[in-house]
Amino acid sequence: MITCYLKYVIDPYRTTEFEHYAKLWIPLVNRLGGTHHGYFLPHEGANNIALALFSFPSLADYENYRREMAADPECQEAFAYAEKTRCILSYERSFMRPVFE
Repeated sequence: MITCYLKYVIDPYRTTEFEHYAKLWIPLVNRLGGTHHGYFLPHEGANNIALALFSFPSLADYENYRREMAADPECQEAFAYAEKTRCILSYERSFMRPVFE
């Protein structure tokens, strides 16, 4: 299993828009073969950092998701929403290997 860790720098005045964006992606990732573990929005501390975690059985499955996502109209709409609202200033993507026991 591989888990994608996304760290977003968001506009703290557009948290509502970012939350809408997040809610768009959860079912999309799940529909395209991943398991979304949720988004984590600012509460205490930094007001401009948000996180997301989602997993795929393998890196190859994640790469397949990326190809499907690029051609999926709903995914493109979600990207367009973020671009239009400018709720995301930047992001970092890392891949982790979870340990459960």
